[in-house]
Amino acid sequence: MKVLIIEDEEAAARRLQKLIKEIDPSIEVASQLDSIESVLNWLDDNKLPDLVFMDIHLADGSSFEIFQHVKVEKPVIFTTAYDQYAIQAFKVNSVDYLLKPLKKAELEQAIQKYYKWHEKSSVDYNELARAIQGDQYNKRFLIRIGQSIRVVEMKDAAYFYTENKITFIITKEGKRYPLDQSLEKLEEILDPQAFFRINRQFIVGIDAIREMYAYSKSRVKVALNPPCEMETIVSTERSPHFKKWLTGEEEV
Repeated sequence: MKVLIIEDEEAAARRLQKLIKEIDPSIEVASQLDSIESVLNWLDDNKLPDLVFMDIHLADGSSFEIFQHVKVEKPVIFTTAYDQYAIQAFKVNSVDYLLKPLKKAELEQAIQKYYKWHEKSSVDYNELARAIQGDQYNKRFLIRIGQSIRVVEMKDAAYFYTENKITFIITKEGKRYPLDQSLEKLEEILDPQAFFRINRQFIVGIDAIREMYAYSKSRVKVALNPPCEMETIVSTERSPHFKKWLTGEEEV
């Protein structure tokens, strides 16, 4: 069996490798990675091994952001110093959830659980990521441009739109970046009190609305900041909800 270790604390990673070898010398560590960026780069050239050991908090963000960029279909054993995520994790059937400092007996039990369950496991790890994040909406985006990776904070997002089947984020500074997510997916991870989908093509942030104008058929035309060359008009069916959203009356 091959395993992948995702852990940004070198001492913790060394201890985990040592314990794994003591428990089962036949287990091979495919790689030890310490950040979201290193995981994404590694997965460009490698397939996920049989089992993943994953810390939740990494130096460049939550490891659950990995699930937004790659499809993880292998079992995961979570290793973390934080116990507040345990209940949500078990609700969606994670293989195991181990608290640091790791204990050999608990790690061995988790590995044995993997051996018993991996053939019939049907864990939805994207659902797990959403459950563990709880009521906290996505805080940042990882954007890949060629071989480089850029992080854009949610607080810096002005609005989102699609063009030629590509989704873009426009920052408050007026910079444009492509995203992997569709507008439908963005609606699931954006704070509905701060962002509203005005039509099939646009999701706008409340802070990006500069001016609004009455338009035909009870619609609303929106002027955005940073400016947008395309027309941004709230669709007829969304206009009543948009007006309630502006005043905070729309249920979210």
